[in-house]
Amino acid sequence: RSALQGKTDLCVQCGLCLPHCPTYALYRIEGESPRGRLALIQGALTGALRADARLSALLDHCLSCQACEAVCPSRVPFGEIMDEARAMLEPARHRTPAARLLRRGLLDGLVPHGAALRLAGRLLRVYQRSGLQAVARRGGLLGARRLADAEALLPPLAPVRRWRSRYAAQPPHRGVVALFIGCVASVADRPNLEAAVRVLTRLGFEVRIPRNQTCCGALHRHEAAPEAERRLARRNLEAFGDSDVPIVSLASGCCAQLVRYGTLLATPGGAAFATRVYDINRFLVESPWPADAQPAPLRARVAVHEPCTLRNALHGQDKPYRLLERIPGLDVVPLGGGAHCCGAAGAHLLHYAEDARRLREPKLQAVHALRPRFVVTSNIGCALHLAAGLRSDPQAPEVLHPVTLLDRQLRAGATRSD
Repeated sequence: RSALQGKTDLCVQCGLCLPHCPTYALYRIEGESPRGRLALIQGALTGALRADARLSALLDHCLSCQACEAVCPSRVPFGEIMDEARAMLEPARHRTPAARLLRRGLLDGLVPHGAALRLAGRLLRVYQRSGLQAVARRGGLLGARRLADAEALLPPLAPVRRWRSRYAAQPPHRGVVALFIGCVASVADRPNLEAAVRVLTRLGFEVRIPRNQTCCGALHRHEAAPEAERRLARRNLEAFGDSDVPIVSLASGCCAQLVRYGTLLATPGGAAFATRVYDINRFLVESPWPADAQPAPLRARVAVHEPCTLRNALHGQDKPYRLLERIPGLDVVPLGGGAHCCGAAGAHLLHYAEDARRLREPKLQAVHALRPRFVVTSNIGCALHLAAGLRSDPQAPEVLHPVTLLDRQLRAGATRSD
C-alpha cells in the first residue's frame, strides 16, 4: 500500500488531465476525472473513505485509455495506479454468487482456452447461419439488456478451423515472425488474422503460430485478476520461446499488454519477450518490401480510427497512415470525432454499455460527415463497437483492419500483373 500511496502522491492536482478524460467529459464531476480518482484512492488507502459500491463504480468507470498520462507534467503512472487500486479493492467488492460464477467462467474457463473458444465460435456461427440470430433479435428473445448488448457486437463469424503451426514464405525469404492470435480475436477477428498471414508471407516472412499461446491477459488486468494475468503471461513466454523471432500482434490492445510483460513479471525473460513484440502496422512499415509487391490502386476514402492503446500506450498512431500510403489513389483521413476514447475499452462496453454508446456517438457523427468507403482501426474491440453502431445505416462503410485492406489490394495487384 505504501508503494501505491507514493504513486498517487505524485499528482500535483493541476487539472491538466481533465479535458482529456472521456468520463469527465460525460459526467462533469470530479470523481469521474483522473485527479478525482486519485483522491478517492488516497482516501481508501488512508481509511478516510470506505471502499463501498459508489467508490468502486467511480473507479470502474475509468476506461484505462491513458490519455491523462500523455499530458501529465508530473508523469503520474495513472494506468498502473488504477490496476493496483482495483486489485486492492476486489476482495471487498460485493458480487452476487451468479456474477462471481460468470466472471470466473469467462476469465478462467473460456478466454484462456483455445479449444473452448473454438467450440464457442462454432456454436455462435450455427446461431448466426441457422436464422436463430435474426429471430432472437426481432423477437426480443435475448432478455437481459447486458446479454443483448453483448450479442449486438457479434460480427459475421468465419468458419472456425485450427491454425497451422507454420505458413511458408513466398520468395525471396526475408525472415520468420510469430503471430499472436489472441483469445476472442482468434474467433471474432479471423478474417483479419488470415489477411495478416497472407500479407506477411507475400512479403517473404515465414509465419509461425505457436499452438500453446493464450490470452494476453489484458481482460484479466482490467478485471482486477493480477495473478491470473501473470499466469497467462508466463504461458505465453513458454509458448513463444526465448528466440529472437519477432512477435506480431494485430490488436493494439493485446500488443500493449504483451509489451508490459517485462514490468508485469519483473524477470529477464519477460523483458526480453517485450522487446520482440510489434504492432503489425509498425512491423510492416519498418520492414523491407519486395519490389514486385505492389498494391493495386484504389480510389476511395478511408477514415482511420486511432485506438487509445495504439496512441497512448504504443505511440504508434502514425503507422496505419504510413502503411495505407502504399495503396495508390487512397484518400486517407483521420476519423475525428474528438480525441476521446470510442468507449470500447476492453470489457467496459459490456459493463457500461450506455456510457460506451455515448462515447461512441461523436465517432459515428464523424463517419456520417466524412462518408468514407472504409473505416479502419487496429483494435478488435474498437472495430466491433464501431461496426455495431453503424449496423443500422444502409450506407455504412465497412469497418476493417488496415492490413485487410492492404491484403485485398496486394492480391488485386498480383492479379493485374499476371
